[in-house]
Amino acid sequence: MKNLRITVNGTAYDVQVEELGESAGTAVQTPAAPAAPKAAPAKKASPAAGAGEPVVAPMPGTILSVNVTAGQAVKSGDVLVILEAMKMENEIKAPKDGTVSSVVVSKGESVDTGATLVTLA
Repeated sequence: MKNLRITVNGTAYDVQVEELGESAGTAVQTPAAPAAPKAAPAKKASPAAGAGEPVVAPMPGTILSVNVTAGQAVKSGDVLVILEAMKMENEIKAPKDGTVSSVVVSKGESVDTGATLVTLA
């Protein structure tokens, strides 16, 4: 055993280090480089700007069900999609009366905050 004193941010710590194996005194191991940050998953392309008003995910989650189809008329407050986030089912409702111009997501799909779920005309 070796007794060492290590100082971290001005605070000293006394530690004991055990040497393992015959060559422990001669081998110096350098820490592995930190892993590169994981790339963010690609977002689905949003519908064209003139295609209508996007209804977006308020939080990341998984689509449990899609309750509308393209061309369907909806009223303000109708449930368009059910999004599961943190083991809670969240009803994503139509913000206004209109017609569904496109459904961008499908059941079982994972979405990020701000991802377009449905577009209303």
